[in-house]
Amino acid sequence: PVRDRIVDSYYWKEQCFGLNAATLLDRAVELTFIGGTYGIAQKPTPFLCLAFKMLQLLPEREVVMFYLQQAGEEYKYLRALAAFYVRLAWEKDEDVYVTLEPCLSDGRKLKRRTREGWALTYVDEFVDDLLCKTRVCATTLPKINPRGFLEDEDRIEARVSALGEELEEMDGSEGEDGNGAEEVGEIRLNGKHESEGSDEDVEMNGG
Repeated sequence: PVRDRIVDSYYWKEQCFGLNAATLLDRAVELTFIGGTYGIAQKPTPFLCLAFKMLQLLPEREVVMFYLQQAGEEYKYLRALAAFYVRLAWEKDEDVYVTLEPCLSDGRKLKRRTREGWALTYVDEFVDDLLCKTRVCATTLPKINPRGFLEDEDRIEARVSALGEELEEMDGSEGEDGNGAEEVGEIRLNGKHESEGSDEDVEMNGG
């Protein structure tokens, strides 16, 4: 099991022994990549070891929020670690969504250690994986209800995305300028029948 490989790893024995919520922060800000296990031996990454240590320590919610928000603004891998912990440890689905969704606007790059090598991801993609996938970083995640279900149960408010607002603004501007698709259709029709003076052109423009 992954847990056995974690406690048998060099990083766990040398860097995680005796850590508390405060000293774990010192280790977490040193992280330079995320990931689960790697290589033929499936060695656990420091990221996974520290996440397991957090599960042992069960830090206060205020501490986790500090990792995720204030300190996470400066240390992106600390934010990723805190988000991973929230998804693993917090029991209320609505708390998980409300806490992690603000990180979906964080586009900073993350280096990810894979079993075969390295890959590039982003904070927002990693958090999205935590909310949508069942397995992340060699770890099976606790079951979580879909956001739509929680909205139907009135356990969480509907989320308004920044992209949705931009699309609404674009739709509004198109409405003010006229329907772009219809204009293109008229132009093409006019171009096709320009020399013929077709009745279709009149009907399209009139209708």
